[in-house]
Amino acid sequence: MNYKPIIIVSGEPYSVFLEIFFKIKKNKFKRPIILIVSKKLLCSQMKKLNFDFNINLINKDKIDYKKLNNKKINLIDVDFKFQKTFDKITDKSNKYIKKSFSIALKLLKTNKFIGLINGPISKKNFLKKKFFGITEYIAHQTKTKNFAMLIYNKSLSVCPITTHLPLKEVHKNITKKMIINKTILINSFYKKKFKKSPKIAITGLNPHCESNYKSSEEKKIIIPSINHVKKKGIKLDGPFAADTIFMAEHVKKYDVIIGMYHDQVLTPAKTLFGFEAINITLGLPYIRISPDHGPNTAMLGKNLSSPKSLLKALNFLDL
Repeated sequence: MNYKPIIIVSGEPYSVFLEIFFKIKKNKFKRPIILIVSKKLLCSQMKKLNFDFNINLINKDKIDYKKLNNKKINLIDVDFKFQKTFDKITDKSNKYIKKSFSIALKLLKTNKFIGLINGPISKKNFLKKKFFGITEYIAHQTKTKNFAMLIYNKSLSVCPITTHLPLKEVHKNITKKMIINKTILINSFYKKKFKKSPKIAITGLNPHCESNYKSSEEKKIIIPSINHVKKKGIKLDGPFAADTIFMAEHVKKYDVIIGMYHDQVLTPAKTLFGFEAINITLGLPYIRISPDHGPNTAMLGKNLSSPKSLLKALNFLDL
């Protein structure tokens, strides 16, 4: 049986991603994996970290899919000029990252791949305030208007309505349309992927879903959105106070908890699951996943980083 390959964009060259990629190579996957990265950088980091793998260099314009296997690292080389194997993140890597994503997105249009996994990037350096995160960057590149960030774990997933926004901007950016569309996307994803209608809880924005002014976001936006979605037969409860919804007796009842902003749901999710979660972008023409961690420059070159989230991402696509 032939399996569609998985594309991996290594992302920021000075992150721990290649280290964790080397650590998962001992695992067996049904699907071939193609890594888009600088061959020179990969070889340099592989040597420094005491790993040893053979490389199968791939021509991106003429891929022989029948000859792909995971005994070697299937690699599409992207030129990246560097002096140090491990270094500080700067703008110098921006063109390299952009080209890597460009190659991946072009290949994904052929419909010969199951999906994309990308390593972490620096929002400050690469995105330059043009996008809140890679979720929004890829949505823009694929002309996707309706999308959602789902931090997926088999036991419980979370979704923030707003992503990488300053707190002072959150209340201005919450709309009925966003809540409704993201809830529908989540419901469709679970029905298609897992053949089930998920039980979804949604938080309020204010502490205890209350405010000291006349018209709160709960009354104006969140409750009307819940009522609208329920009419479509989607199992959505709330709004719940964010300080209690993650208590054990509540968590057991739901597949997904939707929150109003990033840390409102990601902080408890990471506390519960650590690196046992993955970041899935819903709404794209294909599945896009990233391990749920950043470049982690503090541990760069130390060979101490956990590969759990990348392994989860690969296992999710390797079905």
